[in-house]
Amino acid sequence: MTADADQNTPQIRVIVVNYNAGEMLKRCLEALACQTIENFEAVVVDNASKDGSLVGAVPDDRRFSVIELDQNTGFAAANNRGAGGCRAPWIATLNPDAFAEPDWLEKLLDAARRYPGTAMFGSTQIDANNEHRTDGSGDALFATGLAWRGNHGHPIDDLPEEGETFGPCAAAAMYRTEDFNAAGGFDERFFCYLEDVDLAFRIRLMGGRCVQVRDAVVRHVGSAISGRTSDFARYHSARNGIWLFAKNMPDPLFWILTPFHAAMQAALLLWAAMRGHPLPVLRGQAAGIKGAPEIWRARRKIQEKRRAPWTEIARVLTWSPFKLLRRDHDVRPLG
Repeated sequence: MTADADQNTPQIRVIVVNYNAGEMLKRCLEALACQTIENFEAVVVDNASKDGSLVGAVPDDRRFSVIELDQNTGFAAANNRGAGGCRAPWIATLNPDAFAEPDWLEKLLDAARRYPGTAMFGSTQIDANNEHRTDGSGDALFATGLAWRGNHGHPIDDLPEEGETFGPCAAAAMYRTEDFNAAGGFDERFFCYLEDVDLAFRIRLMGGRCVQVRDAVVRHVGSAISGRTSDFARYHSARNGIWLFAKNMPDPLFWILTPFHAAMQAALLLWAAMRGHPLPVLRGQAAGIKGAPEIWRARRKIQEKRRAPWTEIARVLTWSPFKLLRRDHDVRPLG
């Protein structure tokens, strides 16, 4: 624990959104309770779970509190609820299937001290079922609007050194509370999937940046609840991918890249058809187009708040198709 910590105001609030996470929730919270720093608070937001996972999972610890919702509001809305009224200077999001190393929060807060003014910090995610494999090292965003977790599925030796990435994966991320609130938190229309990339994009448009912290480690099961290849995931990823691009890509990049984004959407549908599951992708794309008027209104407000030049956004996008195909990390040295 840091010597100068204010005991009355937590250094950081950790939000864990639970929805039928089973025994993983208990393991997640037990690991969180054992952090090397003590001055934090944890809010567990339960999205009307039906599996009894909340019962007996929350430690008997004054730092932990619970918000029980009467319906499944989605990852985005539940995190916003958990962030409400936060007085701590930092907000961390942690998935219930992510198990933090004891010094996870300490390493993130140390990075915040070393990089003052930085808005977002990402964690190293190791595959919880294979310690030799990486689950993710920050979110990358291809210029046409396709996002992925850097180094997903790669050998652990491929982990990048500490550096700048587009945004943090919200399975284990830290945001400056001031920037989180200024951006409006997560977009609740997204429900889940790509809501973290969307938030990172909006914070970047306001001038924020993200540092990927190699030594801040969690072990992550990944899509343990919704399923990475479920129809639910395919639908929301397809719809939200269109909204992500349309809302956030600044002029003139938006007008230059829109034809390529449309071509990418056609390719994604063709790929889904070749693999035998085109309908959820098609329905997601249709929903994305149907929501275009509302998203376009949101775009206008977002772009009015933009402070970063479009050239800065272009710098942090991934342009190499080889990195996309290999799901490489895109972590750049810190200048």
